[in-house]
Amino acid sequence: MSIRHLVLLKFKATVTAPEIQKIEAGFVDLRSKISAVQSLEWGTNNSPEGLAKGFTHCFNLTFADDAGRAVYLPHPDHLAFVEILKPTLDDVVVLDYTV
Repeated sequence: MSIRHLVLLKFKATVTAPEIQKIEAGFVDLRSKISAVQSLEWGTNNSPEGLAKGFTHCFNLTFADDAGRAVYLPHPDHLAFVEILKPTLDDVVVLDYTV
């Protein structure tokens, strides 16, 4: 059964638009760098409900199974990206679910 890995990002107020664009591109690049990522889609919040609590970005990755996710999480390219991402974040939410 497929695994979906949902990541919601809330950036610090001091993070600039070019820095956010770099993060967006870096996250998307993981799809081509890590073969375990079957698909990756992302977008920015456009909900009219006003319940986002400052979270602006959503990334949704799909893995074939638990083994695929297990390859991704400790993968050097993922870990390197996380080190670039961490200093920009005010908060992050990660939820995984089985499809």
